[in-house]
Amino acid sequence: MILLGSHVGMSGKEQFLGSVKEALSYDANTFMLYTGAPQNTRRKKLSELRIPEGQALMKEHGISQFVVHAPYIINLGNAANPDTFKLAVEFLQTEIERTIGMGSQTLILHPGSHVGEGVEKGISKIVEGLNEILTSDTPVNIALETMAGKGSEIGRNFDELAEIYDRTICSDKLRVCFDTCHLNDAGYDVKNDFDGILTEFDKKLGISQIAAIHINDSKNERGMAKDRHANIGDGFIGFDALHYIVHHPALTSVPKILETPYIPSTDDPDKKVAPYKEEIARLRQ
Repeated sequence: MILLGSHVGMSGKEQFLGSVKEALSYDANTFMLYTGAPQNTRRKKLSELRIPEGQALMKEHGISQFVVHAPYIINLGNAANPDTFKLAVEFLQTEIERTIGMGSQTLILHPGSHVGEGVEKGISKIVEGLNEILTSDTPVNIALETMAGKGSEIGRNFDELAEIYDRTICSDKLRVCFDTCHLNDAGYDVKNDFDGILTEFDKKLGISQIAAIHINDSKNERGMAKDRHANIGDGFIGFDALHYIVHHPALTSVPKILETPYIPSTDDPDKKVAPYKEEIARLRQ
């Protein structure tokens, strides 16, 4: 069965229960969320998130998997500011504990940015942070996201991810999250040769390491390194290529998550609404 869903929110009185309800409203059978605002460290206690109720609703509707996305403010790659690195390590550990508490096995992480210090120094800091955090008993996998190469991002190609794997002690706790927009913007030919991308990735890391896929079209031509998501079929990747990825037989059990932009409401053009129900329906066909 194809696992297809979207990013969902978590707020208000219902918290995680509301997240599951939102996913169901899109006819999704998986989903992704943040455990709190991605721009700051303020977090509600796990006991306030209505987790048991959300898990019960998931079970009732046959949803067995969801993924968590780490907040943007975590930058393990910062080799210039020790305080930023220290915050990243401490907060990532907190997010791991929250991911465990919510019942997910996958925490997606942007590897980090070297902020002008160079890729090698950035990778060294990422590895240092992961080695400080991960142990043989860590029950969550950290899925390093493929990045577009914007600014000083690390993870713009499979070689950079492979080096992080090679130098991390508990590398068995690492996984990878493909992002189709990021792959395109980093220079990979998602539109015409996704099988070639998989072949290269399999040689360097192994297809079994793909723990999630962000399904996004791109507003940019291949190799522009800009990271601007487009709605399904409205960008340079196109519907056919994304549909092919969603239905790829080697990736059936991998959760596929839409992160496409909100669109104007047909009832009120000044109001933006989620496109996920319609996009999921199109991609499932």
